[in-house]
This record gives sequence, C-alpha cells and structure tokens, in this order.
Amino acid sequence: MMEKIKLGQTGILVPTVSLGTWSFGGNSSSSPMAVGWAGQDDKNSQLALRKAYECGITHWDTADVYGDGQSEAVIGSIWKDIPREAIFLATKVGWNKGAYPMFYHPEQMKKNMERSLKNLKTDCVDLMYLHHCNFGKSDEMFDDALDIVRRFQEEGKTKFIGLSDWYLPKMMKYIERVNPDVVQPYRNVMDDSYASSGLKDWIDKNKAGVCFFSPLKHGLLTGKYTETPQFEKSDFRSTVQDFQNPDIIEKMQNNKNLLTERFPQNENPVMHGLVNALLTDAPTGCVLLGQRNEMQVQVASKLGKALSKEEANWVKALYKNG
Repeated sequence: MMEKIKLGQTGILVPTVSLGTWSFGGNSSSSPMAVGWAGQDDKNSQLALRKAYECGITHWDTADVYGDGQSEAVIGSIWKDIPREAIFLATKVGWNKGAYPMFYHPEQMKKNMERSLKNLKTDCVDLMYLHHCNFGKSDEMFDDALDIVRRFQEEGKTKFIGLSDWYLPKMMKYIERVNPDVVQPYRNVMDDSYASSGLKDWIDKNKAGVCFFSPLKHGLLTGKYTETPQFEKSDFRSTVQDFQNPDIIEKMQNNKNLLTERFPQNENPVMHGLVNALLTDAPTGCVLLGQRNEMQVQVASKLGKALSKEEANWVKALYKNG
C-alpha cells in the first residue's frame, strides 16, 4: 500500500508520491514558450492512469496549459474505467493567455476554468491552483485573479485553492494574501530553497498542504543521460541549460553510482534517494512525480517513505552546487 499523508488542512489523505501529468499533454508551446514533452501518446497516458489507480496513486495533478487541455482531456476519458470520486484531482489556471496580452486576464481565466471542467468531465475539481505568481509589475492582476478562483470555489466548482510557482521567494510575496489550502513549489535535491525561502516555516505554521513538483529536475537527476541530450523545440527540457552541461551530466552519473552503493537493499536506489529525501521535512507534503507509462508507475508505487534526516542530508549533499 502507498504511504499516505493528510494534505494539510484539506484533511484529505493523499499518497506521498502522487501523479504529475505534465507529460500527458505531449508536444506543445504557449506564447511561444516550449511547455511540452516529446514522445508521449494518449494510450500510454491512459495505461499509466489505470495502473496508478490500481497501485493506490489516487492524487492526480494537471493544468489547462498541458497540451492546451490535452492532459486534462486524457484524464477525463478515464472515468469509464475509474470512479471519479476515487481520485483527488487538481488542475491549474494562469499560463494560457489566449487572445489576451497578459496572464490572468479575467475573461481568459473564466473561459479556461470552464474548459477544464469540460475536459476533465467533472462538475468540480478538488483543487484549483493559481499556476504562477506573475501578477504584473504593480500586482495589477492579483485581485481579479484571486477573486475569480474564490468565486469558482463559492460556486462549488473547486473545493480547495492552491498557489504554485517555480521561484519560492516570489511565492512568499503573495502567500499571506492568497492563504492557499495547498502550495505547489518547485523542489528537488539540486534546486532546493524550501527552507531558505521561508516557505517551509509558513507551511508548518499554517498546517497547509505542500506538493513538490519536478522532483527529478525533468529526469536529469536520475543519471540516465550518458551525454548531453537533444530535445525537440517544443519540449520544455530544451530550455533547461543544465541538460547541455557535460560536467553536470557526468556528476549525475557519479551520483547515480553513489546512491546505488548507499541503498543496495532498495529495488530502486536512485529514485529512493531523490524522491524520499524531499519527504523528510514535509509531514503535510507529497511529491508530484511524472509517470509516463505503466513501468514508471510501478516504480513510483514503491516509493514514498521519508528518509531519515541523516540519509536525506547525505543525498542532498551529493547534489549541492550542481
């Protein structure tokens, strides 16, 4: 059985390793940023969803911008096989500008939130995130953005409100005013400002839920790359400079060997170290792990038990300074 935690004051039990479905959108771009993942097809995505349910991975995270709604639509196609009420379902709004010149335009938000419900084939999502904290130079979009998601909540179309961002100090600028039920920050053992940004203290003080995204740094940390890879232009990984640094690629290979030596009794020693180290200081938190096929779900289902503080510090030290 999957390890579970109570996701903060939502009171909902979710698996400590939950399912991130960014890749289910396939190749895509947005204004004109590359936001897709190459090499994904709907069949594998659907097989992964079914396997996740079988394994007890019942918290699924998506967004309107993943494949311009494709990830959501794939999830919406699965309810003929899986009961909707068995899944804690989260989506996001804010990255898709549509025909408007700025993020969080009220009309675009309303349009996309309704589209999300249609794509997901549900009357209510469990959690709706503001996808980022880019609210304008003078915060001119903030009040409207928050008002719209709160109104969505009042209408019974989402149960909880969340806040997400890649840059945790920016998130801290808005977190008190949003007062989210759940926070979704970028975090992995190489890029980790969870404590130094003040977010950990806020989460602990407010007993909020926290879901860490990109725990493997898009696969880079696993050491599976033996040379600098080439990605399609619409693939988000093409924008991550660390993939093109031979020294980092070599370091990831070395760290893979060290993790294998440190955790020899574990079936997946590298994933065990990378993922479970993030749970050590997050009693109300989970890790959103991308799982593109049944095999990856099977691996994920055997993770999720927090490392000891000593073990977590050892793993983090391997990746310090990249």
